[in-house]
Amino acid sequence: MDEARASEFAPMKHETTSDRRTERELVVTRTFDGPARLVFEAWTRPELLMRWWAPKSFGITFISCEADVRTGGTYRFVFGHPASDQPMAFFGRYLEVVPNARIVWTNEESEGGSVSTVTFEEKDGRTLLVLHDLYASKEALDEAIASGSNGAWPEQFDALDELIAALGPSA
Repeated sequence: MDEARASEFAPMKHETTSDRRTERELVVTRTFDGPARLVFEAWTRPELLMRWWAPKSFGITFISCEADVRTGGTYRFVFGHPASDQPMAFFGRYLEVVPNARIVWTNEESEGGSVSTVTFEEKDGRTLLVLHDLYASKEALDEAIASGSNGAWPEQFDALDELIAALGPSA
């Protein structure tokens, strides 16, 4: 297959933007080449989440993923890292789930955990994803930014792009 033909099947790389909107809020945006239902599924099906959520450059691996993605449901993601004997767990509750449109969840693994809202807006076969993280305090957001944990989104979303391309529109 020639290069021009191969590029027809490769996901288009879109920019991930991150913007601190207020002292407590970080907003991340990205457009994906796929319908909202596919992007939503990638956020709600554990077997799909495990394929893109953990950024490879962090050296972490997904050990387990439990996600009951419905209003009132819970999640628990467990990761391993070679530098740690103990796995890391991230967990919380789903406050609101609107299929193919919106997910709101808590991040309860620390006192300064955020409430995250992700929206999916489809137009012409592409989906604009907007992620809002609202932290308990300015200091909690400052700490999250300093730790680099928010800096993984571009890499994670590149992996999500690849997953969506692999699933294809008929998935």
